[in-house]
Amino acid sequence: MDYIVLDMEWNQPWPGSPSAKKVLPVRIRGEIIQIGAVRMTEAGEVADEFQVMIRPKYYRRLNRRVSKLTGIKESRLKEEGIPFPDAMEKFRQWCGEDITFLTWGFDDIGILRENLQLFGLEEGWTERWYNVQMIFNAQTDGSNSQKALKTAMEIFGIEASRPAHDALGDAYHTALICAKLDLKRGAQEYDQALKSHENGFHGAELPGCIDRKVFYNYKDKHTALAAMTGAENQCPACGRQMLGSRWFAQPGHRYMDLATCAEHGKFLIRVRLSEQQDGTIRVSRLTYEATSEAAQAYARRAEKADPEGQRPISRRRTRRRNASAEVKANQE
Repeated sequence: MDYIVLDMEWNQPWPGSPSAKKVLPVRIRGEIIQIGAVRMTEAGEVADEFQVMIRPKYYRRLNRRVSKLTGIKESRLKEEGIPFPDAMEKFRQWCGEDITFLTWGFDDIGILRENLQLFGLEEGWTERWYNVQMIFNAQTDGSNSQKALKTAMEIFGIEASRPAHDALGDAYHTALICAKLDLKRGAQEYDQALKSHENGFHGAELPGCIDRKVFYNYKDKHTALAAMTGAENQCPACGRQMLGSRWFAQPGHRYMDLATCAEHGKFLIRVRLSEQQDGTIRVSRLTYEATSEAAQAYARRAEKADPEGQRPISRRRTRRRNASAEVKANQE
């Protein structure tokens, strides 16, 4: 049996674009444009590598954020990319039969299966897989947080030798981390690690955190955020419902809001949304003191978004309104 350390890059349509409005036969979170993989033996030895570029069929216009993050250009996909079914045939031949996939995170296998379904391809060969983040956490600090690949490399003292956000580069660095783990023991303890992760909080805390909770089974992002602003927006001191102000989006499906309790004052709320296998939304929620580092970050973001704050309407706007009123009066 071989381990296949897998990493992928995928394209997503820009919100509101024609591609985003396409109705596909299968719901996908992204269309794969690059696959990188590294083979590891059961003994933990890093062996050969695989990489392929894929020419997208449905989301042909490359999202500029994806391009900026990965360095991939549309011209490269047109020159080097091959159709997804051809890429899968090559990848399966390279993988062989007796394999177990290792990924850094939960998304890659799910998106691979979505793309296989989209093209009507068999997906049973992807059944055996582990999220190495769970094994890494269990064999290091025991936390439930989803650490970045860079963070795990730093913990293990691994120097970056390949480009980040490149499928093969990330797969190679993940393989170096795997080589330092007891994968056999990790597989045996995986169910317990996964259960701990599912029942625990996702994400790292900043200084000043005074409460954390996990909520489940919201149908979408808007319902989840509404609940976090409404019934679940409870004061950590008295349990009464607090009044929210404004959600600010952060990277990684995170949002922050400044809430106020009539009796105990202001608290910063940070939430992280993650989609579960059944399509519902899970919310990891942190509450911070108003004087915390996280609250100060919110204040800076709010000031940047609305630098003039709540200052009175300008004289120019007032004069414009008065002039409009005078014209209307004359017309009457």
